[in-house]
Amino acid sequence: MFTRKIYEYLLEWKRRDSGRTAALIEGPRRVGKSAVAKAFAQNEYRTHILVDFSAAPQSVGELFEDVSDLDYLFLQLQLHYGVQLHKRESAIIFDEVQLCPKARQAIKHLVADGRYDHIETGSLISIRRNVQGIVIPSEEYKLQMRPMDFEEFKWALGDTGTIPLLKKTFEERRPLGDQLNRKLMRDFRLYMLVGGTPQAVSSYIETNNLQAVDTVKRGIISLYEDDFHKISPSGALSLLFDAIPAQLSKRHLGTRFQQCWPIARHPTYLRRYQN
Repeated sequence: MFTRKIYEYLLEWKRRDSGRTAALIEGPRRVGKSAVAKAFAQNEYRTHILVDFSAAPQSVGELFEDVSDLDYLFLQLQLHYGVQLHKRESAIIFDEVQLCPKARQAIKHLVADGRYDHIETGSLISIRRNVQGIVIPSEEYKLQMRPMDFEEFKWALGDTGTIPLLKKTFEERRPLGDQLNRKLMRDFRLYMLVGGTPQAVSSYIETNNLQAVDTVKRGIISLYEDDFHKISPSGALSLLFDAIPAQLSKRHLGTRFQQCWPIARHPTYLRRYQN
């Protein structure tokens, strides 16, 4: 797994809250939420259980329909995953928690029980939509995860020294010099080409081929568009998303909704989607 800055925020959460809240890592798809949660649990706890609701059988999801007996719930999870949990030394991860809203609702009771730490991950759009019929727990400590920034990208390439030195020269108001400045700009352009999704960065490191990276990125964009169609079957969100590059290429960066989709200029359409 690549080194990510959010790991330090999870460490701070663990030290500060000591089980009084559950950490909810939310963000776009394919930014590394599951990988960070799993690595954190492996490194910082004696044992952990990873409940991946995208692959878990129906019987696991049904355990959260009734959380009146937490002893039974924890016993069933340990038996199903073959992992022994230890009081205040173990963690339970709810991966893709938006697929099991009842599990998210149960966080209130799991946190109050206090035996284990709890970490949730969820895709940003889905986790905000799949809340019908549940009580959203107030015991969540939300952490926003985004694609790698430039410093994380440099870490992935094995360079841990450039950014701290760059910060130091900036604080001291010292010039970099033309040669170093050109190198850093080349590195930044490479970052802009590859992007910050771990899958794309991994593809670049393994292949050193931007065409392979582009294939990965197109696959991720396709996943986003599939999500848009789930939310807006009419295709409105997908059309708006596809219009972003054209809008950004204009001299004036202000994006107009009517310019993204010609039919949107019709008054009836505007009233329907602006309300």
